[in-house]
Amino acid sequence: MRRIGYARVSTIGQTLDMQIQTLNSFECHKVFREKASGADVERVQLRRLIKNLCHGDTVIVTRIDRLARSTFDLFAIVKEIIQKGAQFYSLSEPWADTTTSTGRLMLAVLGGLADVERDLIRTRTAEGRARAVQLGVKMGRPTKIGDIQRQDIIRRRQNGELLKDIAEGFGISVGTVSRITTGADSHKSRDLRKLSLGEKVSS
Repeated sequence: MRRIGYARVSTIGQTLDMQIQTLNSFECHKVFREKASGADVERVQLRRLIKNLCHGDTVIVTRIDRLARSTFDLFAIVKEIIQKGAQFYSLSEPWADTTTSTGRLMLAVLGGLADVERDLIRTRTAEGRARAVQLGVKMGRPTKIGDIQRQDIIRRRQNGELLKDIAEGFGISVGTVSRITTGADSHKSRDLRKLSLGEKVSS
């Protein structure tokens, strides 16, 4: 059983020193260090952390906002950690501890909040597109989708959700969702291609 730390800063001039010092005081086996904004969908160190998780590991952060920028993102990331057989714990938010029954209950609540947030995003996206069409605005390229969002798209499709609903929720085209879920998306990593094709991803 290992403790794996994750530290992130987003503002120029900020340092990771305080986070790393705090995480090391909890005897973390390794600390992954990220310099990227919470809105950056391609957080390389976070992807590397999750890929290298082993069963029984615990991911530790100093604060939840170091890991995710929204309830939806937090739930998606923590869900992925648990699917690797690992646990999650936030030092500043003791309730965010999936090793306890209270923490697991909070995760279930987060799942419900994430669904609400996703529905709100879907509604706002649909309303925004409708207004844009009425004004004669041509829609631009879709928002860039990162690995975490791609995995969520694949799992939602595997759970039977309609392509149209998934596309609206992420503000992308049905064609993009289809390419991601069928493995035809050239931007995906090898592990994501395996996931989309229903193959087992090695830990």
